Amino acid sequence: MKILVLGSGGREHALVWKLARSSGVSLYCAPGNPGTAQLAENIYVQPDDPRAVVSLARSLAVELVVVGPEKPLVNGVADALEQAEIPVFGPTAAAAALEGSKAFAKEIMTSAGVPTAGFRAFDSPDEAERFARERGPLVVKADGLAAGKGVIVARDANEAVSAIRSLGQLGAAARRLLLEEVLEGEELSVIALCDGERYLLLPPAQDHKRLGDGDTGPNTGGMGAYSPAPLLDPRGLEKVGSQVIAPTLAELRRRGTPFRGALYAGLMTTSSGPKVLEFNCRFGDPEAQVLMMQVDEDLVPLLRACASGNLAQQTIRMRGGCSVGVVLAAEGYPQNPRTGDEIFGLESVPGDVQVFHAGTRLERGKLLTAGGRVLCVCARGETVVEAKAAAYEAVARIGFRGMRYRTDIAARALADPRQSASPIEKGG
Repeated sequence: MKILVLGSGGREHALVWKLARSSGVSLYCAPGNPGTAQLAENIYVQPDDPRAVVSLARSLAVELVVVGPEKPLVNGVADALEQAEIPVFGPTAAAAALEGSKAFAKEIMTSAGVPTAGFRAFDSPDEAERFARERGPLVVKADGLAAGKGVIVARDANEAVSAIRSLGQLGAAARRLLLEEVLEGEELSVIALCDGERYLLLPPAQDHKRLGDGDTGPNTGGMGAYSPAPLLDPRGLEKVGSQVIAPTLAELRRRGTPFRGALYAGLMTTSSGPKVLEFNCRFGDPEAQVLMMQVDEDLVPLLRACASGNLAQQTIRMRGGCSVGVVLAAEGYPQNPRTGDEIFGLESVPGDVQVFHAGTRLERGKLLTAGGRVLCVCARGETVVEAKAAAYEAVARIGFRGMRYRTDIAARALADPRQSASPIEKGG
């Protein structure tokens, strides 16, 4: 079976890595990276160009396209593939508006009765500022895609006004602004594989968004993750399925825009239960990296079933224990990442640790940095303690100029008394 994966980051490398474990599969990645090139044939294409993607898929005679990033989905790549009768794992542009427009996502949540923060949407920055001055602490969000830079948590009215003005510099993404109540608790994510009606829940994961240890510094695309996150037990995960995923799928289906792909629910575990902070229309990054290491069955038939709308399974088999992923970032990330530095030490990483490429490139036989998030080092263990130790031991073997990373990935799991000594229960 021929499969085309769209994208070039760590998430796509992890998907290719997992798909490559299926028998009888030929893999292509567009445009891919040096990591995917070890497992698939990299082919250059602009992944958010629907016509170019359809043309490539036809020329390769692929039987499934797996879309990694959000921009191709929002741009209608899945629509074009469906029209060309090429199976695709990824929602149409109408369904992907869950991520493309935060206001639309809130509308869906409100209609579906999904628990979320209270909010107001504003098309006028002046009106948004007047509201902010009256309300004090707020979460200020740009409505559109902003590459992880569209959310600011403001602790008081002055910070909220400053955030509104700052997000205004994003241009089209911030033509509409959302001002939300601040929710207190711990963040985590739950990703479901969906066929438009039915779904399979992956175990909860927790991302680390801030650049520095102890959740300090600016927001990033993600500095590491681990799964399963103990903040949500199996019963709590089932409730997220029934109270968040199921009603959202039903509402989209009712509107004639069924969601087929990976539905990512970013949650806050509040005192009154999990509430949705945001929806994404694809696998998270770096959550995908640790989740792919946990999945204990062939992923290909599951993605095909989602693409064709006939998902029959009710659960997905997961490995026991835990996976921890540590992102190695470039100097200057996230504002102005340095690139072009040689990467050393990958050959010394133990074989049971996976290093997923994100911002890398090959030049004259040398592996160089080529983006803000360069690599994601992932390890498994019977306990979170073992997984974290293995990941950081591997990190210590890798180096490039200005390399930075957090030293406290999975620290919240370690602080949970349920994770102190015993293996983590299987999720999903």
